[in-house]
Amino acid sequence: MLAVTAPLTLGAAGDAGAAGPAGPAAVVPVVMDHPIVFARYSAAAPVEDLYAISPSGGAPVKLTHTSNVSDVMPSWSPDGKRVAFLRYGAGGAIDGIWTMKSNGTDLKSVPGTKGASDPAWSPDGTRIAYARPVGTQREIYVADTDGTPATRLTHTAADEFHPSWSPDGTSLAFNRADASGHSRLMRIKLSTLAQTPVTLAGSHDWAPDWSRGNRIVFSRVDATGFAHLYVVRPDGGGLHRITSARANDKNPSWSPDGRRLVFTRGGTDDADPEHLFLVRADGTGLTQLTHAATHDLEADWRP
Repeated sequence: MLAVTAPLTLGAAGDAGAAGPAGPAAVVPVVMDHPIVFARYSAAAPVEDLYAISPSGGAPVKLTHTSNVSDVMPSWSPDGKRVAFLRYGAGGAIDGIWTMKSNGTDLKSVPGTKGASDPAWSPDGTRIAYARPVGTQREIYVADTDGTPATRLTHTAADEFHPSWSPDGTSLAFNRADASGHSRLMRIKLSTLAQTPVTLAGSHDWAPDWSRGNRIVFSRVDATGFAHLYVVRPDGGGLHRITSARANDKNPSWSPDGRRLVFTRGGTDDADPEHLFLVRADGTGLTQLTHAATHDLEADWRP
């Protein structure tokens, strides 16, 4: 199990499979505290599986082992015992949302989620929000973890993606993409379905993650032409940029204490690896977490 106190056998240096002149890297038992789960694929092995890695580094642990379906978009349950994720097959046909124990066992499909994406577990552990196609658009839904009842929250002509729960579980942040290619952050109150813009129209804002400290981090393609990480308050105030490199930074996720972020950097095409990085919320302390010639995506930091 990837529980906070569970010891795992991890490589002391580098990613899984790393080897030196004397053969495979030595492994030592370490404790994986608040592990980060993410999806990985490579140009040579395009099927995606889920992995977990300690924030302190070491070798990722492979959680899913599939040969003909891909597992992506993981989301931790608040107690850290299960992970929700999206599974899709050859040709991109979406099988739906599944959950599993944190060690990769006890897989269960969530009924009624065929075609859905972007699962997000509620702070109380009872519900999962997700995006689901309605005609040619995607809308935000929420359901109990058994898939029922599925309640549609948005009704627009735009595409809604990537819901993220407020700390008190009363609202969701998400990004709304229009036909012009712009995307802005929105929030919706579950009790009334009242929607409020968080960022301005005409933006290119994606993949919000709402912290316990009531801040929303997201990825924005700004005037530089690169995607950088930004933070904003739920009311739209206090906007500031965290990263500024000539690189694409995306899919940020808060650490449990709200002091750091994990995100993906890189990836212009399959020949350009994407790695996980850590950074403090003030933009300092940038650290590369994964190093393999792979695409490491959609990380979620265990609460």
